Amino acid sequence: MINALRGMKDTLSPHSETYLYMIKTCSRIAEQYGFSFVETPILEETALFKRSVGESSDIVGKEMYQFIDKGENDVCLRPEGTAGVVRAFIQQKYDKAGEKRRFFYHGPMFRYERPQKGRLRQFHQFGAESFGESDVREDATIILMLKAMFEALGIGFTLEINSLGCPSCMPQYRTTLVKFLETREGLCEDCERRKLTNPIRVLDCKNEHCKVLLADAPLIIDHLCVTCKEDFTTLKSILDQFGVAYVVNPKLVRGLDYYSKTAFEFVSSEIGAQSAIAGGGRYDRLVEFLDGKATPAVGFAMGIERLMELVKMPESSREGYYIAALCDGAKEIVFKLVDEKRKTEKVLTSYASKSLQNHLKAADKLYVKFCVCIGEDELAKQSVWIKDLESKEEKIINLSHF
Repeated sequence: MINALRGMKDTLSPHSETYLYMIKTCSRIAEQYGFSFVETPILEETALFKRSVGESSDIVGKEMYQFIDKGENDVCLRPEGTAGVVRAFIQQKYDKAGEKRRFFYHGPMFRYERPQKGRLRQFHQFGAESFGESDVREDATIILMLKAMFEALGIGFTLEINSLGCPSCMPQYRTTLVKFLETREGLCEDCERRKLTNPIRVLDCKNEHCKVLLADAPLIIDHLCVTCKEDFTTLKSILDQFGVAYVVNPKLVRGLDYYSKTAFEFVSSEIGAQSAIAGGGRYDRLVEFLDGKATPAVGFAMGIERLMELVKMPESSREGYYIAALCDGAKEIVFKLVDEKRKTEKVLTSYASKSLQNHLKAADKLYVKFCVCIGEDELAKQSVWIKDLESKEEKIINLSHF
């Protein structure tokens, strides 16, 4: 028997209903905030992610599904969504036009890592990206939109925020941090590598020994330039004004190289050690990194699988019709009736002629509201038998009135 690959799972009912409910809910809210849907290819040039995510990141260094295709192209399955949306933004020349664009997306991403609860090799994300707006109020809007999504889904959260600085203040801080790291012996292998490539990532190390060594590390929040300080103060003021509780986490960094200024994570204590349920921030330099015209941008992404078990689904109610035949002679008219009724209603059916009791059991199991049957008596009278499975009311009506 052929099974699904390790770390890649089928999504079947009832999980598929939760998945669709999440996508529909988040899409509706994104549209209310002025975002439009974008679909980008699953397969992209590997160079896109090396230049955007960064060769120093674990994603590029360890986790990408990368291969040479039949045309000798170096390609990979997308490990995240932002880079593809930025590529599409540049390819459509929106950057040259100086346009403000807001997109949301959802779909599968791929990373080769050890599968664990809520973390798969093929997983799904919902995300949003806003281009062309440098005002920190857009950062706040992204956070408020995420808050609205989690509240609609019934998911509790804690918001953590930080500022990662900008090209004016980051280089000096980086020098200060590297000098500090050079005084620390016994850092893990990953930290030793990051110390040379992207030292701020060291602050995010989960190794307990490293946490002790880095307890008094210099923090970017203490080295911000005037502009970054003002923006961060404004962000906190807006969140206070709208009653959004948050925690300033000065060691919060993003796992991808393209972030600057605002960084945030929504975390939950209900999903174990891997508590982040959504994250994002500002990436004003990424469009330029990918050969576009410098364009400010901010966005977020959430992992669908990690959230599904936390979603509070609305109470389900009976809906639609189950229409079936009690005798072989009624099959043709039942089939036509099903096709006609499906133009306006959800309709399920059975192709087998069975007893009324068997059809009622089937209709009840399918959780429809109405069970409709046609037998020999109904054929003779050109009528249908209907039972409301909620009220238990039964009636016979003329076929032309159904």
